[in-house]
Amino acid sequence: MRRPSALAALAALAVLAAPASASAHATLKSSVPGVQARVDRAPAAVALTFNESVTITPRAIEVFAADGRQLAGTSTLFDRGKLVRIALRPLARGTYTVRWRATGSDGHTTAGVFNFGVGVEPPPPSQAVGAVGPSWRDDAARWGYLGALSLLVGLLGFRLLVLREPLPAALANRLSLLSVIGAFAAVDIGIAAFVIRASNALQLPFVDLLFGDLSPFATKTRFGLAFVVTTMGFGAVAALVLLFWIFDWSRLLWPAFVAGALFASGVSLSGHQATEPNATWLTQFADWLHLLAATLWIGGLVGLIACVWPLAPELRARAFLRFSRLATVLVAVLVLAGTYLAVIRLPQLSDLWSTSYGLVLLLKLAIVLVALGWGAAHHFLVRPRLEHGEPAPGGLRRSLAGESTVALLVLLVAAVLANQQPPPSGPPAPVLSASTLPR
Repeated sequence: MRRPSALAALAALAVLAAPASASAHATLKSSVPGVQARVDRAPAAVALTFNESVTITPRAIEVFAADGRQLAGTSTLFDRGKLVRIALRPLARGTYTVRWRATGSDGHTTAGVFNFGVGVEPPPPSQAVGAVGPSWRDDAARWGYLGALSLLVGLLGFRLLVLREPLPAALANRLSLLSVIGAFAAVDIGIAAFVIRASNALQLPFVDLLFGDLSPFATKTRFGLAFVVTTMGFGAVAALVLLFWIFDWSRLLWPAFVAGALFASGVSLSGHQATEPNATWLTQFADWLHLLAATLWIGGLVGLIACVWPLAPELRARAFLRFSRLATVLVAVLVLAGTYLAVIRLPQLSDLWSTSYGLVLLLKLAIVLVALGWGAAHHFLVRPRLEHGEPAPGGLRRSLAGESTVALLVLLVAAVLANQQPPPSGPPAPVLSASTLPR
């Protein structure tokens, strides 16, 4: 059995996995029209049924047309306070947004938003009237998420493909600790990213957001479904790594790595490469390969800098040479997949300098070139010396740290790019206006 810190990590996992007790509060049981429903006939009213009696204000339910016009009057309670109803003006064919608020018996106010369509499919709740687009908070959350994947998937890959078992105890423990941190971070930052995305549409103060209805975002959007699956998946991966760390079950490492790599595909299955009009299985697969290559590259650099160099001096040369060979393949995948995706996302060459998406992509390409040049210097200048048995240069660790810093900047710009809207490449999908709600 490994050191006590692994047991402490297992205890932390048990605490996080245990369901937290919470006081009951009002929740939405059903609605007419249904949440994110398409109806053939325009409804005469919106009715919300709750699990308990609620108190409301006259504007408990607000209904908006796609252009931001409010279409309903005063909300009324029925069925001993469990049903809230508001009459509607005659509705034309199109999409509509419902925003609601109600206070339960515990004094907490719950709120939610959803869309419905009359004769057409409604857009996701993230495109509700009054919703705002991604902000710096979304960019920061995605950057942290990509960094967590680099710790989890990248370090597991570095351990299996470059170092290979058995390893010195101190090195093995450091690698396991960082991988577990990456797994926990992927779960926690994923939750934060989901809540931030939902808050952009709910437009609630933080206190009210704690009791907001997030179910339409979790069950009716690609992003939400990916969040649910990957959160459970990375929790299982964390358990596999912890079990390996505590009981030295080396047969669990490969399943943990493969599962982590597969669950990382949630980023690709819910992003531009899956949702744009010209998205195909090939764009999703290329995006996943692009992501996987980046996480393995950055994870390998972290493994060399934070684990091998300080804890296993005898493995420095061997680890560097093996990683250098792997990095050559990773760079090829990054370049090929990235080029293909850029061509798909930018129909015209002028989109590179005439759209915000293209400008951010240009910035990313510039930083990638710096990183590739740095890596090429290591490959062509340092690698031959090590292959001839010469000692590693004294400043190699600092140089690797510099390369990893540039790589993290690449992740940051990639996070910003993922939240930019690509230029249109096909017939636009119906969306709702993002106009400000009437005050």
